Amino acid sequence: MRSASFRVRWSRSWPATSKTCSWCSGLPPSRAPPPRAGSPDLYRQSDNDPASVQSKPTNLFLFIRGRFSVVKRCDHRGTKRTVAVKQVNKKLMRRDRVTQELNLLQRLQHPCIVSLMDTYETPSSYALVLEMADQGRLLDYIVSWGNLTEEKVACYLRNVLEALHYLHNCRIVHLDVKPENLLVAHTASGQPTVKLIDFGDAVQLNSAHYVHPLLGSPEFASPELVLGEPVSLTSDLWSLGVVTYVLLSGASPFLDESAEETCLNICRLDFSFPRDYFQGVSQAARDFVCLLLRTDPGRRPPAGLCLQEPWLQAGLGDGRARAEGCLDTSRLISFIDRRKHQTDARPIGGVRSFIQSRLQPRISHLHDIHSCTPLHTSAPISVHYQGGSFGLVEELGAGAGEGLGEDEGLGEGVLETVCFSL
Repeated sequence: MRSASFRVRWSRSWPATSKTCSWCSGLPPSRAPPPRAGSPDLYRQSDNDPASVQSKPTNLFLFIRGRFSVVKRCDHRGTKRTVAVKQVNKKLMRRDRVTQELNLLQRLQHPCIVSLMDTYETPSSYALVLEMADQGRLLDYIVSWGNLTEEKVACYLRNVLEALHYLHNCRIVHLDVKPENLLVAHTASGQPTVKLIDFGDAVQLNSAHYVHPLLGSPEFASPELVLGEPVSLTSDLWSLGVVTYVLLSGASPFLDESAEETCLNICRLDFSFPRDYFQGVSQAARDFVCLLLRTDPGRRPPAGLCLQEPWLQAGLGDGRARAEGCLDTSRLISFIDRRKHQTDARPIGGVRSFIQSRLQPRISHLHDIHSCTPLHTSAPISVHYQGGSFGLVEELGAGAGEGLGEDEGLGEGVLETVCFSL
């Protein structure tokens, strides 16, 4: 079999006038080495046959199926190195979309981002040879190992934030941060490192008016993505807020019976912290979720500032301690199973008219009201929303969010914990 013709030249990755990026290994991107020439016959499928691993739950990550591609564990015939080969179906994704992903991956080098090693083409697919994350998807890893604590959750989130901080300093927005795109690899010392994958939706923001299409389930999509408004770097931070909620509770904060209702919940900021799901979760952890889940993109903190949050730090200097003890991961099993069988990849832009018809004009006032305590501000305040006006009710203590029911959120006649900067 002859060498692959599917090759993206490095000189096309960056404009000739691009400047050195201090976050990209300190070298001008044009000087970074391109992937070497690849060919399908250099790789063979690993001895771990996907058909044989179905009975081994801890090894399900050896065969991963996405919306437009499958990822297989393979061995390089020469070096015997184990790699992950992402095979993109040519019938489902255009060549220019794959080329865009390659252009981005070739420029990225970070320990919390899976690196591109090679590419090749077959008659039916484009193949990306990627670094192998030997522990598989994050949620599978958590369920397999158990003993999940807030400290571990904070460690995983720091890895993701470091990756986003790196990307955002290069003006790249990922736009598909979700549990399936977070893999785990063990370092030489045996410590887990979370790595961000799948840059099929990622773009470099060269203007302030890029509108991204919304496909499939909107569970982790930001309000601006749902409404067809211009996205920003902080669109990724919203998605990470939803991921954090899932890690802490095993439940999805905005999920409803239909994509339309889910999108409506997102735009209304309709979520809460049910007592049964957040038993033993600290107020600091809940505050971090609320810090990211803000409808106004400009009010979400950037990734670099999130990394300074006391809850994410190894040593907490202001007394906002993490909860001790293990978190309940039993709901993660059903969450993983539901997501595994969720194959809907249809465009859902049509739901926007439904959302606009359901959203009342007064909901726009919610852009200035945010759940829980923002970064380094005052204690929460209880506000009653009724008939288009907000009335101050009473000050609440640190455990203000614990008493909300599963169906309670921001809506007419509902008591919600919010905060004003004083």
